[in-house]
Amino acid sequence: MIDPALVRNLVGAEDTIIALATAPGRSAIAVLRMTGWKALEIAGMHVDPWPLNARKTSLCRIFESGHGQMLDQALVTVFITPDSFTGEDLVEISSHGGHYVPARILGALIASGARPALPGEFTRRAVLNGKLDITQAEAIGDLVDASSGAMHRLALGQLDGGLSRRIALLRADVVALEALIAYDIDFPEEDDGPIPRERIICAASSIIESLDALLATVPAGEVVREGAVVVIGGEPNVGKSSLFNCLVGQSRAIVTEVPGTTRDAIEGFVETDQWPLQLVDTAGLRETQDTIERIGVKVSERYLGSAHVVVACGDSKDTLDRTLGILGALSSAPVIPVRTKADLIFNRELDGKQPVEGNEPRYQPIWFSAETGEGRSQLLASIDEALGSTIGITVAEYPVLMRARHIYGIQEARNEIGHFEMAWTDEKLPAPVAAVHLRSAVISLESLIGAVSSEDVLDRVFSAFCVGK
Repeated sequence: MIDPALVRNLVGAEDTIIALATAPGRSAIAVLRMTGWKALEIAGMHVDPWPLNARKTSLCRIFESGHGQMLDQALVTVFITPDSFTGEDLVEISSHGGHYVPARILGALIASGARPALPGEFTRRAVLNGKLDITQAEAIGDLVDASSGAMHRLALGQLDGGLSRRIALLRADVVALEALIAYDIDFPEEDDGPIPRERIICAASSIIESLDALLATVPAGEVVREGAVVVIGGEPNVGKSSLFNCLVGQSRAIVTEVPGTTRDAIEGFVETDQWPLQLVDTAGLRETQDTIERIGVKVSERYLGSAHVVVACGDSKDTLDRTLGILGALSSAPVIPVRTKADLIFNRELDGKQPVEGNEPRYQPIWFSAETGEGRSQLLASIDEALGSTIGITVAEYPVLMRARHIYGIQEARNEIGHFEMAWTDEKLPAPVAAVHLRSAVISLESLIGAVSSEDVLDRVFSAFCVGK
């Protein structure tokens, strides 16, 4: 629902644009994309044979203008309006890779009338021509930037329209409520008389619940983008760094038998079945007179305070008990107890102090060995479970709010519906005045899926896109 007047007035909207859609450099192929109302005319000056069948790839020769010097043999595909990504005539040339050949073809087509595309300009045109809404366009950027399976799944769901459909349904519910108010104002004596106030309050409450459910996904969105902070804590020399290296899959942290080797927090990335994790190996938690080590302990405490999950390590029952006692005062995050160096313990039933008769152990630790990999899968599964209990949603179950623009729009709509509900319940405002809040909520929701009347909004959405997308 882009404002047609905006489309007409956009600078450069009538230009034919071109870009190298693949990374420059040594490669098997390079893909050049050209779109616009003169794309076929410009391509026809350089491609032989011509004409080409739409949506069918053909092997062609690429020449300088006027069939001068031959530049390459390439695969050329033509897409005719409106059956293309951008909704315009579009030509894709798959040439040989490298620096020289794609640059010569690009230069020749620019010399014939195309201009270099701006970042995100192809996707921007798809939005302007009604092929995508803005939320789906943002999903393309997220898909390109995806660094984890969770972000990949979320971006695909959003590109498929999952979030757009959810927002459209919410907008329809608000419009239906707005229609009830309008009917009550204009035809108070029709049919069964005025619409019961309780019916309107119930409808508003239902919409608020749905908006709150979307806002509740914000923590999940933050974790998908940034990774859940999982801090490994424990006393010195109990195997924290070995556990860290085992989870990350490479030797990032120095491992020695000397207590206090880790002086600063070391970060690494690992992915579970559900979430990207930002693992943090921290300095051993102990009282020390060493100035540098004491700073490291303070850094550990700060990380523990902001952790989503804490992995408590101990190489004996005593060290694990002490660590759990310390961590309870430093972090409110779920704590997963882990018995490290499991390959050195021959009889786990007799290991450590036994519980007092009649009392059950306070916890069941995960037995972990960095040497054999025992416990790795169980630990990652436990981290998934802990995150699910705190975040309360997995990205495959529900559309997730991941961008500040989405969060702001949903929050604004929720605030407006809340103001309406309060005014309607307290009967403080006349119905026409209270209904203004509903109209504002509709506008907030429409802005998320394409009702844009400002070029500045489009500039912000596409500013981070890569050239050729």
